[in-house]
Amino acid sequence: MSSVATRRFLEEIATLLEKPIIVVTTNDRKYEGNLIGFDPETLSICLSDVKDMEGRIFPKVFINGSIIAQFFATEKPFELKKLAERLERVFPRLVKVYEDVGVILVMDKIRITKDGIVEGAGPAAERVKKVYEEFIKKV
Repeated sequence: MSSVATRRFLEEIATLLEKPIIVVTTNDRKYEGNLIGFDPETLSICLSDVKDMEGRIFPKVFINGSIIAQFFATEKPFELKKLAERLERVFPRLVKVYEDVGVILVMDKIRITKDGIVEGAGPAAERVKKVYEEFIKKV
């Protein structure tokens, strides 16, 4: 796999961190839980609050990447980059995205996450809030 494709693939998996997923193994076992970690080398994963096919609950389950047949997101991940693109139209060259921590910084003083504005006030923050609310409505 090319380095760009590999990077994008791993970024997509990273968007599922702390989100609920369903994992199906090569021996047809199914696990539902929150993805809390993965190894980019082996694609092994760690789930929390896991429920298996028999309804048993486990606080944590580690699944070797070699036996994962597939896994699915059970909710649509928040598209931080798309929100940043919308904000960039209103605040050209004043938007920074920090995907690793799930934060967008506007004008170096207004901090926004998937939950809304977490820092900042004033007219610019109100405009950011309006863009955020419009974005949420359309998602």
